[in-house]
Amino acid sequence: MKSGQKRVVIENVFPEINCGKHAAKRVVNQRFDVSADILCDGHDVLNAHIKYKAASAKKWSYSPMHLVDNDEWAGHFTVEKQGEYQYTVEAWVDYPLTWQHNIERKIADGQKVNVELLDGIQYLQALLKKKTGKEAYIKELIEAFKDESKYMSAINEAQSERLHELFHNNPSKQFATTYDKNLPLYVDRQKALFSTWYEFFPRSTAKKEGEHGTFKDCEDVLPYVSDMGFDVLYFPPVHPIGTDFRKGKNNTTEAKPDDVGVPWAIGNTTGGHKDILPELGTIEDFKKLIKAAKKQGIEIAMDFALQCSPNHPYVQEHPDWFKWRPDNTVQYAENPPKKYQDIYPIYFESDDWENMWQEFIGIVLYWNKQGVKIFRVDNPHTKPFGFWEHLIAEVKKVDPDVLFLSEAFTKPKTMQRLAKIGFSQGYTYYTWRNNKAELIEYMTELTEGPMKDYFRPNFWPNTPDINPWMLQGGNETLYIIRHMMAATLSSNYGMYGPVYEQIDNAAVIGKEEYLNSEKYELRHWDWTKTNKLKQLITRVNQVRKEQPAFHFTNNIDFCQIDNDQILAYFKQSEDGANNILCAVNLDPYNRQSGWVQVPRHKMGLEPSKPLRMKDLVTGNSYIWHEEWNYVELDPHQVPYHIFSIDF
Repeated sequence: MKSGQKRVVIENVFPEINCGKHAAKRVVNQRFDVSADILCDGHDVLNAHIKYKAASAKKWSYSPMHLVDNDEWAGHFTVEKQGEYQYTVEAWVDYPLTWQHNIERKIADGQKVNVELLDGIQYLQALLKKKTGKEAYIKELIEAFKDESKYMSAINEAQSERLHELFHNNPSKQFATTYDKNLPLYVDRQKALFSTWYEFFPRSTAKKEGEHGTFKDCEDVLPYVSDMGFDVLYFPPVHPIGTDFRKGKNNTTEAKPDDVGVPWAIGNTTGGHKDILPELGTIEDFKKLIKAAKKQGIEIAMDFALQCSPNHPYVQEHPDWFKWRPDNTVQYAENPPKKYQDIYPIYFESDDWENMWQEFIGIVLYWNKQGVKIFRVDNPHTKPFGFWEHLIAEVKKVDPDVLFLSEAFTKPKTMQRLAKIGFSQGYTYYTWRNNKAELIEYMTELTEGPMKDYFRPNFWPNTPDINPWMLQGGNETLYIIRHMMAATLSSNYGMYGPVYEQIDNAAVIGKEEYLNSEKYELRHWDWTKTNKLKQLITRVNQVRKEQPAFHFTNNIDFCQIDNDQILAYFKQSEDGANNILCAVNLDPYNRQSGWVQVPRHKMGLEPSKPLRMKDLVTGNSYIWHEEWNYVELDPHQVPYHIFSIDF
């Protein structure tokens, strides 16, 4: 049987996520690396390539693989289109190259190889059938291999690189083995990999204190967001807010008549998830805001929160979408010790789940039709994985540009599962990774382990729900440090403002929650206010945009430095042209110094070559001649360096 002639074995193809059930991720024009263990009996020369194609393509494309070490092979290709791809590995005993390898060894040993030359003619004749454009050369070789008077010329050409390339580039692939799975790869637009998020509450944009902000007021804030360098503006829910069990200021369970309620308690008599809170304006106002934001280079991201207030139309129209207790009430949402008395959770095990799923998919598609292409999904880990996998796939069929950010601060494997089933980005534990060892360990997990091919981290130093212990009472320098690391460690990052840049860090005693939180009340902000922190946020965002090395997360290498209070790391663009070295003082109160080792080998540089280190924030430049160089960081000035390296 034909399969009995296949001698090559292919194992441990990487990436292969959950045995090929879930897709690896890339963005358009990004390189995709594939490796595999490829082995065979005996000592024959092997050859292999990656076999890949976009789902819409009729023919496969091929990209060569090379032997790395110990039977591990590697290769790569670049994805050019959005959407679904397939890839696999194909390998074979390369008989022409095996012939060439063996004849080289015999010639080197001084053996006569007349018979071996005649044996090689079969491989040359096979080349003639492939239309290589080298037919004249191949025919000359065939004649030389037959003619003993041309023996010296024949053995020279038999060993030549020219012939090697002809064989390698035109493989016969006789008895080739193909890996037993076509593995999935999903390609998103660039924004999935590189984005800079800013969050504020639209209702807190009014020009007069005590008034409710509108979408028209938000238009006036767009230049503020754009000038700081953010390209995604995320709003908490903009839908009607429930009235029953409405929360008051600071999460009190008894609301006063003028309390505005929590935006995540969605729905009242004016509508639900497909409606706009009247105080914010109309759907036309919202669409106008989307267009105005686009002109500023900003995309509006909506919150997609699948939960309802007791007043949501779904409660009356679809009571079986909720789990009713014997006393005809619905248990409100809880995340002990937190209680959400104003929110009904969805009962996803309802017998009417199919209609429910279609309705929820319809919500996303409705807002997508209005111009929204990014959704921050609230608490996706409290809804079934299968639901999200289906919803994301169905939405992507309509508009592949749609991106989903998973807001899931939960168990690691749950966060990983959400990424596997299609979420474009995910919130992370960065908020709670503070010291040098924690940061290195976490970044290594994200960028060097299996997660690197399917989990795109989005670093946030704060959110409306999280006023981290570290930031409570922290000085401006601490905020500068935490922002800089979020923005330079991860290619996707975000912050909740203007709370962050105005260092509004008063906390509820004993909790990681903001005092006088915007979740429960209107706030009035001075959008003209500036400080050192805001200026550095603006500059760092500009640097991120200009330096391609910051457009990726997985390209990080931590540098040796003899001080646990300084974190140093190197980032390089995919083409190797843009090289960045960051050094940050983790101590917001004291000057720190140390000797940092520059990874010259990553840039292919000899030890003595001088480097021009330009600080992209301050504009200062230094010439470094050695492998180890001195840095000193003063928290009262700029507590970090972001160096571009020129040589």
